[in-house]
Amino acid sequence: MKFKINSTFRKARAGILHTKYGKIETPVFMPVGTLGTVKGISKEILQKYNFELILANTYHLMLRPGMEVINKFGSLNKFMSWNKSILTDSGGFQIMSLGKNVKVDDEGVTFRSHLDGSLVRLNAEKSIEVQKCLDSTITMTFDECIPYPFSYSDTEVSLERSSKWTKRSLNAYKKKSGYGIFSIVQGGMYKELRKKSIEDLSSLEFDGYAIGGLAVGEGLKLMSSITDYCTSNLPTEKPRYLMGVGYPSDILEAVKNGVDMFDCVLPTRSGRTGLAFTTNGTIKIKNAKYSKDNSPLDNNCSCEICLNYSRAYLHHLVKSSEILGSVFLTQHNLFYYKKIMKIIREAIINGNLDNLKL
Repeated sequence: MKFKINSTFRKARAGILHTKYGKIETPVFMPVGTLGTVKGISKEILQKYNFELILANTYHLMLRPGMEVINKFGSLNKFMSWNKSILTDSGGFQIMSLGKNVKVDDEGVTFRSHLDGSLVRLNAEKSIEVQKCLDSTITMTFDECIPYPFSYSDTEVSLERSSKWTKRSLNAYKKKSGYGIFSIVQGGMYKELRKKSIEDLSSLEFDGYAIGGLAVGEGLKLMSSITDYCTSNLPTEKPRYLMGVGYPSDILEAVKNGVDMFDCVLPTRSGRTGLAFTTNGTIKIKNAKYSKDNSPLDNNCSCEICLNYSRAYLHHLVKSSEILGSVFLTQHNLFYYKKIMKIIREAIINGNLDNLKL
């Protein structure tokens, strides 16, 4: 895996990430395909909209369909018939979200499956083994994601554990041409601990660095401050990935702070709840004022939904709980996100990022 920065505007970067499957222009947004599917969206649509990278999840795929099934197909790419890059989250965040059903020790995590209640053990080596089975293009190291707020002393203990798991993850990882492994910067909301994390990780051979433990309720100002601090201390020649963010305005702010990669469930989840992103703000299509509106979702959008369907029809689908309504809004939202990433990239190249508003 190779990364080249082609243009900069202050801290913002426009580059190319080269993987086995070809080139990925950055800054890039990854649609979330937790279970090997971006909910309601076919691979043909993703390819038509030129998405080159999606995210899948180690924890969920390990439980279902399970590695026996994936092994039979040879990779997650073959299982889901996707011939482009896949980044797999290592499972740390999902385990945190299980709450009191999780037992964490220095060696790993024991939890009960959310599917059948059976006991499951996951550690650094197991996470890397599962991601190897999935044939992940970008593998993420195993870490402990902590909630907010969290005390300094508890965060310090968690960081020490994550650092050990990260080193074990790297030791278990087998390098291959066109593939890469990213480490995850932790340290909560404490810059001193974030710096310690970055110093520990920068001494090791990683292909990229993720900033984890944000977008967990800390607020936009603090999230931006920690992101800016991390990117200011991370190696400049490697891609930076801000996990779980987010809203278009948050992505723009993070790009200005030097972030290259993003993922979030927001465009797909919003589509399923009747919320559409447009160049004039968000639209809650369930609102009665759209019931007779014959205009498209967004007059400035060229996606198939805006070219072919009215707000009134989309309102009808969503109010009637028709699956097609969720599919159409999700498709539009993904097109919108792809479009704004292109706009951001061009603004970096053209040197007018300061004038961009989302």
